[in-house]
Amino acid sequence: MTETIARIQDIGIVPVIVIDDPDLARPLGDALAEGGLPCAEVTFRTARAAEALKLMAQDARLVVGAGTVLTVEQVDAAITAGATYIVTPGYSRDVVRACQDRGVPVIPGVATPTEIQMALADGITLVKFFPAEAIGGTTALSAMAAPFPMLRFIPTGGISPANLEGYLALPSVVAVGGSWMASASLVSGRQWADVSRLAGEAVAAAARCRPPARPLPAVR
Repeated sequence: MTETIARIQDIGIVPVIVIDDPDLARPLGDALAEGGLPCAEVTFRTARAAEALKLMAQDARLVVGAGTVLTVEQVDAAITAGATYIVTPGYSRDVVRACQDRGVPVIPGVATPTEIQMALADGITLVKFFPAEAIGGTTALSAMAAPFPMLRFIPTGGISPANLEGYLALPSVVAVGGSWMASASLVSGRQWADVSRLAGEAVAAAARCRPPARPLPAVR
């Protein structure tokens, strides 16, 4: 278990960020930290995502990673920008092995038992369950986790304040990913007070419903 993954588990919520203006990165980081949510997954969905990630990664309060990483080239760009973990939407063996070779924790996306077995074969024991709500939500995740007690999940996709607690109550869940507390509209509108408020509400909800922490398996 790396320090980065341990901090993600402690926080329990991973804000999934889509940002196309690097000038907004630092105030966004401030707003998240002030709301008690010092974490961010900056998705590589925009042309200037690496620039925004670099600025957020300079804030020592924050655990900053890169999301929607699809290629080995993006792995290198994310690490150069300061990402301390990598998240992928699906299972790419090339990306997983590139992260392992570079010593950076990788959380690959899975949606099927076959992908889970691929992850386990590569030494991965923490995965992203995506897109969580679209593929059956907590019911599907509970069924998927049952044959794989050695695995832990970060469900992402369609998670909101309305269903957050149901996911976090599952013993196989380390944390959840979501965008509602720092949505693209809130960020582009510079609504930092709202970001801090929503971040604080998410942290409070997580504290109410999470079961006692279970030891994390080793993550490569």
